[in-house]
Amino acid sequence: MKTSTRLVAATFLVASGLALAESAVMVGGQAMYPSRDIVDNAVNSADHTTLVAAVKAAGLVDTLKGKGPFTVFAPTNAAFAALPAGTVDTLLKPENKKMLAGILTYHVVPGRYDMTALSRAIKAGGGSAVLKTANGGRLLFTMNGPRNIVVKDEKGGVASISTYDVMQKNGVINVIDKVLLPG
Repeated sequence: MKTSTRLVAATFLVASGLALAESAVMVGGQAMYPSRDIVDNAVNSADHTTLVAAVKAAGLVDTLKGKGPFTVFAPTNAAFAALPAGTVDTLLKPENKKMLAGILTYHVVPGRYDMTALSRAIKAGGGSAVLKTANGGRLLFTMNGPRNIVVKDEKGGVASISTYDVMQKNGVINVIDKVLLPG
């Protein structure tokens, strides 16, 4: 085997090993890599373009690129589309930046809450767990079957987690099917 062929083969094996070492979860048709931060992964998800636009409009990019750890309960585009007509457009206006930031930080819980951590907290709480959000609000978590956790906001809205444990270097993303609203 020629030296150049061996070098190419060795490079391929190293690259393959690195790809395997960093297992990615698919969200919105794109791989989410645990070596990237929340923002760097979210911008690639076709299912989260509204959330990314909102994070930018609210001035939260630097925060969500921070050290963390953060757990983000990330509503999909369909979740935002289910809000009353005109809501998203109104929230994205510069004069509503503070309100938008409050809603978005309501979807963020300090710490790393994957499915296992959420399940343990629910079990320890006798069937429910209340977690404090980054904006000071509270979210209620309960089990809906053996592998499904639902999140209830302060207004009584309920979201299901559709994709769990999207690990990030500064936290974890759990994809949800509704936008959560603070009280």
